[in-house]
Formats: sequence, C-alpha cells, structure tokens
Amino acid sequence: MAYDFDWSSIPGALPILGQGLLVSLEITAIALAVGLVWGTVLAVMRLSRHAPLRWLAAGYVNLFRAVPLVMVLLWFFLIVPQVLTGLFNLQPGTDVRMVSAMVGFALFESAYYAEIIRAGIQSVPKGQLAAATALGLTPLQGMRLVILPQALRNMVPLLLTQAIVLFQDTSLVYVSALADFFGSAYKVGDRDGRLVELLLFAGAVYFVLCFALSRLVQRLRPDPANG
Repeated sequence: MAYDFDWSSIPGALPILGQGLLVSLEITAIALAVGLVWGTVLAVMRLSRHAPLRWLAAGYVNLFRAVPLVMVLLWFFLIVPQVLTGLFNLQPGTDVRMVSAMVGFALFESAYYAEIIRAGIQSVPKGQLAAATALGLTPLQGMRLVILPQALRNMVPLLLTQAIVLFQDTSLVYVSALADFFGSAYKVGDRDGRLVELLLFAGAVYFVLCFALSRLVQRLRPDPANG
C-alpha cells in the first residue's frame, strides 16, 4: 500500500522549526568565529620555527581530525557541565547543553580551519615575508599585515565550504538532546505521526540553504584565466 503523505502538520510546526534553525545557525556562527581565530593560531604555530610549538599544534590537529565529531560532542557534553559547575558554582540541573555543543564544535572545527589557513599561508610566496622583514616589520607583524591578507583570498572558498559542512554537522547535537533544526523536525514528526514528511521538509531546507551557499562559494573561487 502506498504511503499517504500529509503535509498539514508542517505549517503549525514552523515556529518550533524556526527556533531549531536559529539554534543550528547560532552554533554554526560561534563555532565558525572561534574556529577561525583558534585555527589561525594553530596554523601559525605549525609554521613556527620553534619545534615545541609545531609539535603541540600538530598533535592537536591530528587528534581532532582522527576522532569522529559525534564522539567529541559526547566528550564535551560530559565534561563541560562539570567544568562550568566547578568554576561558576552552577546549580545542579543547569542546562549547559548549548555551551557544551559550541565548545565541542569550535574546538573540533578549529583543527580543520588550521589546515586550510596553513595551506593559504603557504600559498603566498615566501619572499613576501622577507620583504616585510626588510621594511622593519617583526615576523608576527609581517604575518598579520602582509601574509594573512593575501592568503585570505585563496582561503575564502575553502573556509565557506567548511562552514557549509559545519552547518550540516550541527544535526549531530541530537546526542545531547539539544533542539536544533533537525532535532526539532524529528520531535515534531514523531509527535504528530508524520516523521517522513517532517524529515523530508528538513532535508529540503538543508538543501536550499547549503546549495545557495555552495553557489556563493563557486562565485568566489578565483578564475585561473585571470590569474
């Protein structure tokens, strides 16, 4: 017997789904911002002349790139509440799932951003840093004022692509029962007995958003014909 689709529960669920989408976007934005900053620090450390800094950054990057994201989220879901309770004397039962998810995503994504940023830095001719040093800039000033701005143009498409992957991966916060967009769609569908319809609708929303961003990435890619 053919499945009898019924989309009538979707209009009434839009406020809940909208709140879930805001949660997904908030996690994406925070993880993106923190990941870029910490990833830049890790990338510079990996390119440092000091071996201990290189080893520390390489160990961090290799650890997070070798562990499944869902496991990292579980780690921080179990660890972060304990740390926050000890630091801020939080009341038992305080909901810190959102903070746990943001910390987990930010630290995980920074490992991937570090490799993207490192590749972008290495794409800039080494003579640029030597020229900056000859002008009286310190190595850190040369990196911040000369190298990173030039590398940014090469990094933007890859950074945006990783941001799309990050947005898609936010659906994994289900392990902490956090009501993101996917989790909200699943709960509403399960409640109304229309799980297929709600998951199809959620998939369509993910597709539209990610496809639009992927088109933007394509437009930002440098044209080899123009150098």
